[in-house]
Amino acid sequence: MIAQDFKSDQYVKFCPGCGDHAIVNSLQKAMAEIGVPTHQTVVISGIGCSSRIPHYLSTYGFNTIHGRGAAIATGVKTANPELMVWQITGDGDCLAIGGNHFIHSLRRNIDLNIILFNNQIYGLTKGQYSPTSKLGFVSKSSPYGTVERPFRPAELTFGARGTFFSRTLDVDLKTSQACMIAAVKHKGAAVVECLVNCVIFNNGAHGWIADRESRADRTIVLEHGKPMIFGANNDKGLVLDGWNLKVVKIGENGITEKDILVHDAKCEDNTLQQKLAMMEGPDMPIALGVIRDFDMETYDAAVNRQISEVRAKSKIKTFDDLVNNCEKWEI
Repeated sequence: MIAQDFKSDQYVKFCPGCGDHAIVNSLQKAMAEIGVPTHQTVVISGIGCSSRIPHYLSTYGFNTIHGRGAAIATGVKTANPELMVWQITGDGDCLAIGGNHFIHSLRRNIDLNIILFNNQIYGLTKGQYSPTSKLGFVSKSSPYGTVERPFRPAELTFGARGTFFSRTLDVDLKTSQACMIAAVKHKGAAVVECLVNCVIFNNGAHGWIADRESRADRTIVLEHGKPMIFGANNDKGLVLDGWNLKVVKIGENGITEKDILVHDAKCEDNTLQQKLAMMEGPDMPIALGVIRDFDMETYDAAVNRQISEVRAKSKIKTFDDLVNNCEKWEI
């Protein structure tokens, strides 16, 4: 299969320069590499710029209502476990009105692939601050700056006992595609946070890491089983300094590659994974790639296993059995 197989005949109506274009492109390529046919793929969304994506894919799709994408996706996957289900959402749709559904889809570990577009703004409704907008952010709904601390999607995912979390940048197509493929391979609720640029209402929100010349020094792409090394010259790494992560330079103060931490995305204890996901600049690099990927039984598998077990033990096999096993009265 090729990416073209997953493109619909609909004109893509994102603003010129919007990071959503790149994520759609990465998603279509990832779907082609995964190889699940279009008729076995369902894409569910809520409301917002990102939620237009079901229209641009030649799969089954459902553009639902504000914040309810996770609830609909949960029902689709539980009732049809053989389908590959994607939920497309944004920082407003997912973390404001849809926050509760998002939390419970992670807690239950439903086998969903959740693409969370984070541009730190409400774009479709013309520029109000969102749950991920930075403290003090000036917008149409906060003309003097916000006075509330933002949500961090990673922190919320870990707090809800999520089993998979990854992060990518809209301009990093290679990492985006790799995260999406890893999300599908993971059995459970898989969150892919996409840092995207809203060129109209929040241009440059992620500019300091999106810049090609400095990106290698400001981000670290994590890979399971590999040393946490980054930098334009691959000469920087992460070590533990007590309980905290610290950036060191390989070759200075006796530091060698053997001193650098090795990433373990599969560890059940998420302490270090959360520290990695919560790193912020300018002193620390922003973690990209698959940060957590821990396997455990999914909600949909458990529900369907339970149904099979009850059916096997039950004397009632048909509707006639059900009727004939009820209490009867003759009038």
